[in-house]
Amino acid sequence: MPVVIEKKKETGGDGQRLFVPAERTKRRPEAIADRIKDYIRSEGLGPGDRLPQERDLIDTFKAAKGTVREAMKALETQGLVFTRSGPGGGAFVAKPSARHAMELLSTHFFFDQPSISDIYAMRKVLEPEVAALLAGRVTREELIALENTIRIYDHPPADLDEQYRQRVAELDFHSMLAQLCPNPLLGFVCGLMHNLLRELPAARAIYADPTSLSRETGLSFQYRLMAALKDGRSEDARVIAAEHMAFAESYMLERAAATK
Repeated sequence: MPVVIEKKKETGGDGQRLFVPAERTKRRPEAIADRIKDYIRSEGLGPGDRLPQERDLIDTFKAAKGTVREAMKALETQGLVFTRSGPGGGAFVAKPSARHAMELLSTHFFFDQPSISDIYAMRKVLEPEVAALLAGRVTREELIALENTIRIYDHPPADLDEQYRQRVAELDFHSMLAQLCPNPLLGFVCGLMHNLLRELPAARAIYADPTSLSRETGLSFQYRLMAALKDGRSEDARVIAAEHMAFAESYMLERAAATK
């Protein structure tokens, strides 16, 4: 009986674990999926390259058809493999997209959503570093793209629908900076914070609130940041972004309390 209870606890907790304990033996499909990943790396396969046929995988891993199919399905869910039917069909290496990864991670928080404070605790630390890294590295075309995004919300909204679109576009500005970040991991985590805000019910209620009046202050921070990025003033960019995030957190928390 004690052994059965312990197994139930382990199974129930796996969904919340951030790592696989060293003492835990992976399920057969998981182990095979890992070996297929190793094969892709060792063979230098890239997006569009064909993977071995199913029967070859079954022979290689000495596994049942269902086990191999479960492993391939896991890789397909992760965005690393896609299948094509018909003549010339089979399994192929896919290029995992950042959007797909964001969607998977956002789903992880579906039932246990972070708070506005949780998200801004991350944004206040990370986004100033993104700004500092980008100073002097943003091209003319990229600056134009950022300016075009600002134009979406540089004027008073005509109605609540436009106001909502403007508030989301303000996040798009920061997501563009994250996408341009030369540190891809830092940029990805910042982008995840933006996606979580877009989906957070409390944040969406604030964006739809007709009394929201932070647009002008936010614009001021963003124009100052653009100038620092263009001029290559790394420390100024860091300070401006930090001030912007502190203001945004204070504003969001204040409005969240008012809209309850």
